[in-house]
Amino acid sequence: MEGGVAGNTVPPNSFDKSKVLDVKPLRSLLPVFPEAPNGPPFLCAPPNGPFPTGFSPFFPFSGPQGTPLAPGLNQNLFNSTAMPIRSFRAEPPPASNGENVQSSNKRKSVGPSSVKKKVKRSNDSELALAALTNFKPGIIAAEKDDGNRELVENVLMRFEALRRKLSQMEDAKESHSGIFKRANLKAGNIMFTKGVRTNGKKRIGVVPGVEIGDIFFFRMELILIGLHSQSMAGIDFMPMKADIEGERVAISIVSSGGYEDDAEDPDVLVYTGQGGNASADKEASDQKLVRGNLALERSLHRANEVRVIRGFKDATHQTSKVYVYDGLYKVQESWMEKGKTGCNMFKYKLVRLPGQTGAFSTWKSIRKWKEDPSSRDGLILPDLTSGAESIPVSLVNEVDDEKGPAYFTYVSTVKYPKSFKLVQPSYGCNCRDACQAGNSNCSCIQKNGGDFPYITTGILACRMPMIFECGSSCPCFRNCKNRVLQTGFKVHFEVFKTRDKGWGLRSWDPIRAGTFICEYAGEVIEKIKEKADGDDGENNDYVFNTNRVYESFKWNHETESAEERSDTSEKFDIPSPLIISSKNSGNIARFMNHSCSPNVFWQPIMFEHNNEAFLHIAFFAKKHIPPMTELTYDYGIPQSDETESNNMEHGKKKCLCGSLKCRGYFY
Repeated sequence: MEGGVAGNTVPPNSFDKSKVLDVKPLRSLLPVFPEAPNGPPFLCAPPNGPFPTGFSPFFPFSGPQGTPLAPGLNQNLFNSTAMPIRSFRAEPPPASNGENVQSSNKRKSVGPSSVKKKVKRSNDSELALAALTNFKPGIIAAEKDDGNRELVENVLMRFEALRRKLSQMEDAKESHSGIFKRANLKAGNIMFTKGVRTNGKKRIGVVPGVEIGDIFFFRMELILIGLHSQSMAGIDFMPMKADIEGERVAISIVSSGGYEDDAEDPDVLVYTGQGGNASADKEASDQKLVRGNLALERSLHRANEVRVIRGFKDATHQTSKVYVYDGLYKVQESWMEKGKTGCNMFKYKLVRLPGQTGAFSTWKSIRKWKEDPSSRDGLILPDLTSGAESIPVSLVNEVDDEKGPAYFTYVSTVKYPKSFKLVQPSYGCNCRDACQAGNSNCSCIQKNGGDFPYITTGILACRMPMIFECGSSCPCFRNCKNRVLQTGFKVHFEVFKTRDKGWGLRSWDPIRAGTFICEYAGEVIEKIKEKADGDDGENNDYVFNTNRVYESFKWNHETESAEERSDTSEKFDIPSPLIISSKNSGNIARFMNHSCSPNVFWQPIMFEHNNEAFLHIAFFAKKHIPPMTELTYDYGIPQSDETESNNMEHGKKKCLCGSLKCRGYFY
């Protein structure tokens, strides 16, 4: 590939590939793939997969496993004579008795003794878990095999809703239950059991409905949408259709730091084969030309496309990872070299196909900007907020010569006039340290219906008619997890000039669904001033009105038994309409543009100040949002009986959101 291959040749101190093949005849090596012929492969997984005690394995974690290699087999792979790869035979079928041979090779448990013990499940937890599984799949058989963009997004949103609900329930029972631990695995278990997945049919190349640059926060998400079917192993593979011997080729890989990959070039990835790593119960060893390693070698000769998913540490949650789909690559070269452990490792050089949308290259650019903000092309101001926010907000224009938006005063919250009628008497809780989920004595939790609105990571658990956060008179700590809006946003935003919609807002960081974006800051007004001659009134471009009609959508996890209640649980309960003008003073929210298919939604939140409750409008991520993706929300439509509707035709603007569901206009 032009421009991407130079400087990425085989290291001079590595073994020559011909020496790799200078071994005993490969007919003495029995390539074994440890799964049923049509099931997804798993490498070195324990008998019950990655599940904690009490969890039952499910597709793709279940199914017969292949027979392990005979003792001593392949141990002379790197110092003997070899035969060409084509001499390999098809993998033998699983044992006829259907037994899981791997069960005789159980790994020694390395966790604390408390983890090994079977968790006692309370009756209320079991009933709650049973209720969560009572929902309709809503996906037909054909859609399970082949998806589309709408299906992929639907599956991911439903998985996230269920995972958040399980996390919320576990937070409330943390001291005496373990039934919902590792909520992502349990949510995946439920989704597979109910048949809520898509693109289950393995394929080479593009996966329908998955776009380059899409991000994921759990390996389970990759499995549910058919991008990569392995929960642990980094190489996924399948048999070639035209190959009667069923030789398998690699179809996707995940590079996330588990091995010594050279992953800094955005167009070239030097990928380390799988296996050979040291663990608590075994030493590092030479890698073997079996399973995924053998599949990658075959892909080198077949020249088939391989999907590449790159993994990184999540900047906002240091203990987590984020995965980005980087597009299609081809294996161009392979060799063997000594690793840091002194053992032999396979290396595969994959080159990105030209003409694809940038993904990892965008992440590389952002990393550079964070280290040196002045390196950002088109930078006007390094911090639009002048220090009003804890994280700077860049102002950038790469489109024309405009030096910034019209002047306004930056404020980080909403300002109420003293006489505003929405202000209500309110009192805080009595928690001394931090409000604890499940504490029935906490008045703030009682106001929220008995549940914390946020899970431990600060992610919104579900939409509510009204969220009540702890206020100034609450004695709990400032970092109490029931103060998400008040502690401000945690991602690095950029106000940028769009090509056809004025100024917009986007993030340098990947944003997880349910993440707090910002508050709509400005001045609360009684009503929108009507336009007069020579006056633009309040300018609806900078007004937020809770009394508008907004497109309804479902974001919470729903069950059949709760269907009627869920219709109202996401319907807001606001005491009286709230209108906020950000024309003269506001924050980054004033730069968010309208979209008919938005990736952000608003949620009313109340908290107390000087024994009075004030209503705030908070924005949260509707779904996972990749870096440098514009943030948008639905502006809504004025109600027919409102003063704002008198000039509806005059205020109607052409919508340029580009969504497939675009209604053509907005207000």
